Parts: sequence; C-alpha cells; structure tokens
Amino acid sequence: MDAQVVRAAAVQLEGVPGRLDLTLGRLEAMIVEAAERGARLIAVPEFCTSPAPMRGRVHDAVLPRENVAVEMFRRLAARHCVTVGGSMLVADDDEVVNRYHLVEPDGRVHIHDKDLPTMWENCFYTGGGFYADGSDDGAFVTGLGGVGVASCWELIRTGTVRRLRGRVGVAMTGTHWWTVPDNWGGLTRRALGSLARYNRELSENAPAEFARRLGAPVLQASHCGTLRSDFLLLPGSDASVPYATEFVGATQIVDASGTALATRRTDEGPGIVYADVPLGATDPVTPLEDRFWIPDLPPLLRGYWHQQNVAGRSYYRRRGREAGLRAAHHRCTSL
Repeated sequence: MDAQVVRAAAVQLEGVPGRLDLTLGRLEAMIVEAAERGARLIAVPEFCTSPAPMRGRVHDAVLPRENVAVEMFRRLAARHCVTVGGSMLVADDDEVVNRYHLVEPDGRVHIHDKDLPTMWENCFYTGGGFYADGSDDGAFVTGLGGVGVASCWELIRTGTVRRLRGRVGVAMTGTHWWTVPDNWGGLTRRALGSLARYNRELSENAPAEFARRLGAPVLQASHCGTLRSDFLLLPGSDASVPYATEFVGATQIVDASGTALATRRTDEGPGIVYADVPLGATDPVTPLEDRFWIPDLPPLLRGYWHQQNVAGRSYYRRRGREAGLRAAHHRCTSL
C-alpha cells in the first residue's frame, strides 16, 4: 500500500521575548500563510509564544492551561483543516512546564511536556514525566496516523527515539538552539571557536540524525535572530554576566532516511519551508546508540549543560516558579 503523502510546512519565527502579543501575531500570520499555500501539517517552534533568554520578562509569557495560544491553534486548525503543533510555557499543578500542543482540525489537543529543560531553560520550567515514571511519551494517534512530538535537545537523546520508534509515522519537533557568546571578547571567541562550529553542526544535523534512527520523517521548526541573555554563574546566586548570542540550526523537513526535503538556515531570517511528506514508519537506517546522548558530546559542552542546569534549577526554585505561576494567574483573572 502506498504511503499517505501530506503537504507539510515548518515555520522559522523571529519572536520578541516576553511580548506574547507581537510574537503570536507574527506566528498566526505565518500559520495562515502556510495553510493558504496548501500545508495540512504545520510545525511551529519550541517556545512559540516567546523566545526564552535568561531574562525576567520571559516569565510574563507563562500561560494558564487554557490560553490564547492554544485557542488560536484550535481556531486555525478548524478553519483551514490543518494539524498544527508547537510548545509554550504553561502553568499546571503548581509548576511551570514546556508543553507541546498538537492540535487537530476536529479540536482534539494532544500534549507532551518536554522531558528535561536545557541549560538556562531550567530557570523557567521543570521537566515532564517521561524520565520520572515513563508516562508522557509524546506519541499520539491522530487523523494522520501516529504522530510523535519532541522539543530541541530531546532530538539528540536516545530515550526520545525509544519512546517513539515503531509507533509514529512522522515526528513534529521545534527548537530554540543558541550558540556561544559573541560579547566576551576576541580571546573567548577564539577559545570557543571549535565548540561553536560543533554546536552549529549538531543543531543543523539533529533532525536528520533523529529521523535515521527513528525511521520516520521529521518536521523541525526554529527560532531565528539574535538573543541577549544573562549567564548565571553559581547555584543559589543571581550573579550573572551578559550573554549575547544568536539562534543556530535550520528549519527543516527531512524524510525517514534523513534526506532534507526543505531547509532554511536560521541566518536566512523568518520564513516557511514546505515539502510533500510520505507518512509512515520504516526500518531505521542507522542503529541507535546504547547511551544517553545520540552524539558523543565534547566535555566542554557537557560541562556547560550540567553547570547551567544546576544554576537554572536553583533559580527556578527560588524565583522562577513563583514568577511564572503569578503571570499565569494574572492572565486567568484578567480574562
């Protein structure tokens, strides 16, 4: 039997940190454009309501469970007969999570909370239940068949492949992937040059490497533009240094063999990529590694990941959780 082929789109977005109104306005226009050009499956980025630098205004973008962004997804999915998905910061059960919403034309909403926050993302939310108890695997039965969802560094973990492989015919993913600082002086830029090159290649190749091990096509939506953040120095302290950087990677649609069907690098700016995608699981072309990470991450990147995780979790416990819950409550009461 021939595989079902669907016209797919992936959005590359330039949002404004903390500005839900501006970011959602831009996002809605791009979803409508993709639908009017024939897309029936549309991926939008991780943190689609606001980019997430380590800045206090990002807490203002935390939403309640039922919110304007999900309602926009529902409205556009029904109006244009599309399936659309992306993640956002949501307050639920006295915690903030990074929740992927996959919305079908009939109004059904499937959710998955990102398993582990990445680096300073820990300042804003806590991880989902997959590694805790095996729940929340992000594999859904939909009108298009089995659809799996994942966000950013979930794509470079073997556990993500294991929870989805053989169960989905396409993966909807989004990323928020930054690189090394460009404001720490020439000596630092030279010292971190090899890490920057590795990180850029890792971000650009992640969807293809994931698809080869999953045995299904992958839609990857991205942020683009520059990012000004703070870099926390120590757990239990708000001491930080300014961190100016840019988003890296590429918005892509790849087939199950990892071949790119459409690509837009982040340095090309906002835009949408399209491809006709055959849905369905196939035998993976690359065996899965017997370790936590798919790539063999260099020690410096592992150290950066662990240090920022610990510092970010400390901030979340001390300030981030309360700030996010307060913002979500304010939106509930204002409505």
